[in-house]
Amino acid sequence: MKKITILDIQKKKDEGKKISMLTAYDCNTARMLDECKVDMLLVGDSVGNVMLGLDTTLPVTMDEMMHHTKAVVRGRKHSLVVADMPFLSYQVSVEDAKRNAGLLVKEGGAEAVKLEGGENVEDCIKAICDMDVPVMGHIGLTPQSIHRMGGYKVQGKEERQREKLIADALAVERAGAFSVVLEAVPSKLAGEITEKLRIPTIGIGAGLDCDGQVLVINDVLGLSGKFRPKFVKQYAQLEETVKDAVSTFIDEVQTKKFPSEEFSFK
Repeated sequence: MKKITILDIQKKKDEGKKISMLTAYDCNTARMLDECKVDMLLVGDSVGNVMLGLDTTLPVTMDEMMHHTKAVVRGRKHSLVVADMPFLSYQVSVEDAKRNAGLLVKEGGAEAVKLEGGENVEDCIKAICDMDVPVMGHIGLTPQSIHRMGGYKVQGKEERQREKLIADALAVERAGAFSVVLEAVPSKLAGEITEKLRIPTIGIGAGLDCDGQVLVINDVLGLSGKFRPKFVKQYAQLEETVKDAVSTFIDEVQTKKFPSEEFSFK
């Protein structure tokens, strides 16, 4: 199975082929997604919401990102692994940004890092890229800026926001990023940005015209409870399957049906 690199991701845009990306937070999930040949695996700081029970991504630490990145890397052979840089790992100084990006690659095993922001983090992106660490940008709705944005709201509806997002996208590309996530951006604007950029755009709630799409794996599989953003398509509803299996296990234990002779040693 051929290993995906950032050159393959760029080639897909150049040839008009769509790019697939899903989040992964553990080895076993990474293995399954990798065997399906998803192009990229994102070890997102969304691990805070999805796996750690946090209300926002802000409390997620470098140690937690390192832990989950290592696990994902162990499970993949084909997909490109991108690790999120958590809050405060790059905002304080460029030196912090370089060091933490380097650690995610050197010790975590990631092949690229992702950080949120546009013009405001252009210097960080450039400095990390200058270390030969590939960077994926992330603009639009940026969860680490949730307090400034006043919630999880679509970005780019107003003309001022629209112009800012275009400027941010161009700054991310100018700084050397190999791709950029567009989150919760109107479809028409996302298409316009995609046309302007040489590098691929990866949409999440940004319409069909992006070069690729990313979703949180728990949302895709129907494992997020009642939480379901507008842009999420559930391709399975595994929560009920899990609950049915566990309920059956409990019942068989209580009624002494399990373990039967079939599942016991003589």
